Amino acid sequence: MSQDDASLEARLEEQEAFEPPESFVEQANVTDPGIYDEFEENWPECWEHAADLLSWDDEYDTVLEDGNAPFYEWFTGGRLNASYNCLDRHVEDGAGDSTAIEWEGELGETRTYSYAELLDEVGDFAATLRNLGVDEDDVVTLYMPMIPELPIAMLACARIGAPHSVVFAGFSADALATRMNSADSEYLVTCDGYYRRGDALDHISKTNEGLEGVDHEVSDVVVVDRLGDDLKHDLGDNQHDYDELVADHEGSSVEPVSRDAEDMLFLMYTSGTTGQPKGVKHTTGGYLAYTAWTSHAVLDIEADDTYWCSADIGWITGHSYIVYGPMALGTTTVMYEGTPDYPDKDRLWEIVERNEVDIFYTAPTAIRAFMKWGSEYPDQHDLSSLRLLGTVGEPINPRAWKWYYTNIGDEACPIVDTWWQTETGGMMITTLPGVNIMKPGSAGPPLPGIDARVVDAQGEEVEAGQAGYVTVNNPWPGMLRTLYNNDERFINEYWQEYSDEEADKWVYFPEDGAKIDDDGYITILGRVDDVINVSGHRLGTMEIESAVVGVEGVAEAAVVGGEHEVKGEAVYVYAIPEDGYEPTDDLQERVVDGVLDSIGPIAKPEDVIFTPELPKTRSGKIMRRLLEDIASGNDLGNTSTLRNPEVVDDIADQVSSD
Repeated sequence: MSQDDASLEARLEEQEAFEPPESFVEQANVTDPGIYDEFEENWPECWEHAADLLSWDDEYDTVLEDGNAPFYEWFTGGRLNASYNCLDRHVEDGAGDSTAIEWEGELGETRTYSYAELLDEVGDFAATLRNLGVDEDDVVTLYMPMIPELPIAMLACARIGAPHSVVFAGFSADALATRMNSADSEYLVTCDGYYRRGDALDHISKTNEGLEGVDHEVSDVVVVDRLGDDLKHDLGDNQHDYDELVADHEGSSVEPVSRDAEDMLFLMYTSGTTGQPKGVKHTTGGYLAYTAWTSHAVLDIEADDTYWCSADIGWITGHSYIVYGPMALGTTTVMYEGTPDYPDKDRLWEIVERNEVDIFYTAPTAIRAFMKWGSEYPDQHDLSSLRLLGTVGEPINPRAWKWYYTNIGDEACPIVDTWWQTETGGMMITTLPGVNIMKPGSAGPPLPGIDARVVDAQGEEVEAGQAGYVTVNNPWPGMLRTLYNNDERFINEYWQEYSDEEADKWVYFPEDGAKIDDDGYITILGRVDDVINVSGHRLGTMEIESAVVGVEGVAEAAVVGGEHEVKGEAVYVYAIPEDGYEPTDDLQERVVDGVLDSIGPIAKPEDVIFTPELPKTRSGKIMRRLLEDIASGNDLGNTSTLRNPEVVDDIADQVSSD
């Protein structure tokens, strides 16, 4: 470290709060601190600000209908179409030549779509889907990587009123089958493969394996040819080449179907505390209004910006802040197919420089990797176009925040550290970059109109500096409406802990720990349920444990999250071999393969530890907290209340010797 770097780090180390630059505030979309009071005093009508960002076929009658809480309804009586709001209206307003998508392929190829061109592509594929028999309210599954055909398919589905269910391309064949079965989806759009670190990956074989596990007839499968000659493949009887189908409908004009504000826009499956993923239902009016408003107020997006969220569209961040929010505002959104370090560790900064990106929104996992690689990589590029930086997916520690602020933002870009979930649809706790100071490591105050609090186990608000649990005490437009075909689980998962049904007081519990300071800034401490947050992606421990015990030779297993330098949290498996099986390297490999086959590479265990016993209470409950402490190298504390305290030291010794 140079003397200049050392003095800079020392100065930043002492600084606990940062003011947004005056130059940023002067041009920001939201600059009036009074917005918090305005939203509080005019709640829920304050959310008309969000609805006003959209074009409505029929104006809504009521902002919020809460007569059947917690099944809240937003903008009731209103009708609109999400595809129209993201495409047609911009073309009609004269912005058809403006760039909608800048796509960067892993191998260096690029594709640019203007709003007019994208509208044509979406219209052609909407006609294709309709010709295949897709009707309004049919769920269409999309199993694709970061290629332009994915947002095209999403917007085509929205155009004809067919909800989409995007399955992350890195998920396994079993995960695809599980989600198609749950959604009763008869239509699939996929691709032959994609590139990772220069290698062509076979995706169609995994798709076909997944289709074998679907328990109902799949009418049609549309296959995008991404790899060309790099992967020769044959299509099945009900499988169609994307390009050939679209060519048959080129120039088609499909009028956007007017949808009720409460009609489903998409399903997004997320992990829960049981082995079965939850189908989160998001609707057209409230969700689109909320993502547009948060994109406007928090990400400070303007139509003439070039904006880049580095997430994958297979997760909710990509839905809300690559596709729907930014495109509702008519901006240019950047999509990148590949990894941050291919062909070299400056790939992202090369893309920022070449596209003159204004706003960059990424995950703390990526920032920790950038730190590890060193500042010489961003230093090779002109990043002066950047105006705002953001983080998403997990808490960011102050050191990583300050590195990001200094080395990427040159101390001139505010950072919005955003807390939210698949279920919330959009950001909930974060600073408004043109209003609030920034505190590294703290997400910030709840957004205007969001009544988020930190409470103790009894639901009482904690004092400043104390740890507790995040709760949300009023509804918001972007919220999930229910879990698909499972209203009971919806209530049990999110509304049981702190709600008082008799008093008609409903409190949303996201199952995250937090603390709050004297200024009302909330610092997220992490999950308190059986979910692991790996690189910002939530994985249910039960789902992984089910995969592990499905491996021949494993009698019992416990899966926990442990600290990881880059990922933040990693998957650790503790397994008991069956009688007659030895804890061999082969069994360890089969456990890893079992997880990969069942879920996908995102859930790959960092380590598999075999043990003759698992630490249990006298009632037989596995003490996962102790296993988490072992994985993270923490002090184990008092273990005397366990049925078998001696096993804890045995496991810890084994882990430390690996």
